[in-house]
Amino acid sequence: MLIPRLRARRIAAAVLAVATLAGCAASKPDHPKWTDAAAPPPAVASSAVAASPASSEAAPPSASPAAKPSKTQATTAAAPPAGVNYGDRLPKFDRAPKADKVHLPEGNLAAYYSRIPTDQPVAFITIDDGQVKRPEALDLIKQAGVPVTLFLMIDAIRNDPQYFKRLQDAGAVIEAHTVTHQSLRGKSYNVQRKEICDSADKLGNWYGRRPVLFRPPYGEKDDTTLKASHDCGMHAAFFWKETVDKGIVRYQQGNTVQRGDIILMHFRDRFVDDFIAALQAIKAAGLTPALLEDYIP
Repeated sequence: MLIPRLRARRIAAAVLAVATLAGCAASKPDHPKWTDAAAPPPAVASSAVAASPASSEAAPPSASPAAKPSKTQATTAAAPPAGVNYGDRLPKFDRAPKADKVHLPEGNLAAYYSRIPTDQPVAFITIDDGQVKRPEALDLIKQAGVPVTLFLMIDAIRNDPQYFKRLQDAGAVIEAHTVTHQSLRGKSYNVQRKEICDSADKLGNWYGRRPVLFRPPYGEKDDTTLKASHDCGMHAAFFWKETVDKGIVRYQQGNTVQRGDIILMHFRDRFVDDFIAALQAIKAAGLTPALLEDYIP
C-alpha cells in the first residue's frame, strides 16, 4: 500500500537527518572560546581596550576577533602541589636595567597606562584579585626571582590576608584594586573614592605599606575614577596590553610582548601555567620582567 511505504520513507529520512546532525556535532572541533573585546568607550584611553565585567574576569579579553593563543604557553594540565622545583620550566633573565622613571602629567587626575612609555627592554607582570590562593604560588614566585605587582581586592583576600603577606615577603609588591570589585565608571565621586581609599587604607594596615598604584576593576574608568585615585594618594592607574589565562597569552597588538607592556593575570587554579606562560612570552620577546613601581615616581 502507498501509505505505509510513504510513512516508512518519512521515518527513514528523519532517522538520516538525526544521524547527520549528530555526526556534525560530534565532529565539531574543540576550539577555545575567545572573548572579543569591545571598542573603547570615550572615557578610556585610546591605547586601551575596554572589557565588560563578564569578559575581563571570567575570561580575559582578546584584542580583537583575530587574536590567537601564544605559542609560548605552559603545558601542565593541573597545578602541582607546593614544594615542586620549577627550575626546568622557568626561563632565565638578566637583571632588569635601572629604571628610567616616567614623567607623570601634572594636574588632579592620576595618570593612566596600559604600557609604560620606556625604551628599556622590560615588561611588567601584574596579578589581580585574590580569590584563589594556590599554595604553589609562593614557591613559584620565589624560584622565578622576578618582580611582580599584586592588585588585590579586599573582599577576595580578607579571609586569608596572611597568604599575601608571604608573597610580599617573597618580593611581591601589593597595590589597590577596590574593596568590592564593582565597576567604577559612571559612579559618583563619593562611591569611587570610598572604594579606592578604603581599599588602600586596609591594605596599608595589613601589609605595612599603603598602595600608591591602582587598577580599576575590569579596567573600566572615567575622569572621576582618576580624580578619586589622585585624591586617595594613587600616583597612577593601569590597564594592560596582554592577558594570560589557562596558560595562553592573548595580545592586543601583534603576537609578541612589546617594551613597557603591562601583562595581566589573576590568582586562579591554573596559576602555575599562567605565570610560566607570561615569563616565556617575555623571554621570547627578548625582554626582562621589571617592577612596575620602579618606573612610577
